[in-house]
Amino acid sequence: MSRYDLKPKAGSGACRVVVGWDRPLQTFFAQVFTPTENEPDEGEATIWLGTEPGELSTPEAAIAIIAPYTEIPNGLAAELEADMRASIGVKDGAYQAEAKRGLFGSLH
Repeated sequence: MSRYDLKPKAGSGACRVVVGWDRPLQTFFAQVFTPTENEPDEGEATIWLGTEPGELSTPEAAIAIIAPYTEIPNGLAAELEADMRASIGVKDGAYQAEAKRGLFGSLH
């Protein structure tokens, strides 16, 4: 899995923005956190996509979700693509495989 914490744009309402690649689910993911009274710095994930197997199939799909909330660094899509390619052929461990069977009924 890869994870990039990006600086929120001023005025976006976000306190954290995250994007990455989740190898076990074979999906890119995008998260936007907004401050809460109890957690003003960490916030609550008010946008969180890429939680289902294969949900976001390209880096561009994940980046489009977070673009209104952060400046997108040059080369981010290429880095995410490289993260995905680096995980090709990596198999799930026994615990990961069992968790997938329990959650999804298969190994995907």
